[in-house]
Amino acid sequence: MKREFILFSILCFVLTPMSTTCFAESGKSVFDQAWSYLTLYKNDQNLYIQKFSLVGRAQIDSVWVSPKTPEDAEKFSDTSWRRFRFGFKANLFNDWVAHLEGAFDLNEPVEDWYAAVTDGYIGWAPQKKLNIKIFKQSAGFTLDGATSSKRLLTLERNNLTNNLWFTQEYFNGALVSGKIAETWSYKASFFSSDDDPEWVWDGASWFTFWTLGYKWSDTQLNVAYVYQDEHEDAGTRPFEQILSLTAKWQKGSWGVWGDLSGGKGFAAQNQSDVWGFVVMPFYDFSNHIQCVLRYTYLSSRDDNGVRLNRYESEVIEGRGNAYNEVYAGINFYFYDHKFKWQTGLTWADMTDDAMDGGEYEGLALSIGLRLYW
Repeated sequence: MKREFILFSILCFVLTPMSTTCFAESGKSVFDQAWSYLTLYKNDQNLYIQKFSLVGRAQIDSVWVSPKTPEDAEKFSDTSWRRFRFGFKANLFNDWVAHLEGAFDLNEPVEDWYAAVTDGYIGWAPQKKLNIKIFKQSAGFTLDGATSSKRLLTLERNNLTNNLWFTQEYFNGALVSGKIAETWSYKASFFSSDDDPEWVWDGASWFTFWTLGYKWSDTQLNVAYVYQDEHEDAGTRPFEQILSLTAKWQKGSWGVWGDLSGGKGFAAQNQSDVWGFVVMPFYDFSNHIQCVLRYTYLSSRDDNGVRLNRYESEVIEGRGNAYNEVYAGINFYFYDHKFKWQTGLTWADMTDDAMDGGEYEGLALSIGLRLYW
């Protein structure tokens, strides 16, 4: 852990000055030039194909978890590839797009690298009011669930999203979205709940989510409603209905994001109803340095309705009925979100009234390097 911490710290201090001072004669930074090579073809005058680019993301994490309770729990530490994805995106016939991207697990031997298709869709956007995508794509709702991992302000999504959102994320289906009069926006969808890594459309059932957004001045409000048909083989969280209200506000260097969400669980799958909220203020010291604070609260109506987050669950596997988390982090943006270094310190605790293995309190330190293209 110490070695990776030193390595990431050196990268941070070396690359931050580069991002502000290294410019070519054309006025473009070295990062602009490097990322431009990923656009293999671009010609707006071509009637058939206007742009062809390589796309993907690479994310590496180093984490250390120190539990205070339960007393017999062991510390956890790990350094691994969090995500690696690679593919292409093509703009066709002016209004069409084709996107194919796969996930690869670089923690596995070479023969087992390939994991799944993430994006594998065709889109049509004749105007701002209408954007249609079909086949495999992200199904995003809640604050962090609707935010790509490329643009998260924290290393991990908040635990409210982790409990309610369908963390499989990529499903086969159809999504219609658009903007109306620059103020209102909408999304309507229908997806298969099958979590097959390819384009399989059967084996589970379906879900749908609808989002209505409103923007005025420096504030964006979104309300999303999810309905899911129950199926034991679904690759989703076991909730029949989810309602989520999210808000984003930023003016100058200050900003606050928030989420108030709840879900009605499937009783047959022993999932209690869950609700919670997130408040996440942040401050930009400059275009390259940002600090972030986050408070998360979750509660379930019955026992064992709440899950711990990703790395906390490596310490204990049990569930509880109430969860609190405080996160403090700092982000260094070398090339906006396309190339950034993030670190965060988290304190969390979970109450387990059933006393069957879900009680937890502990600290976690996370460090990560994030790139996308």
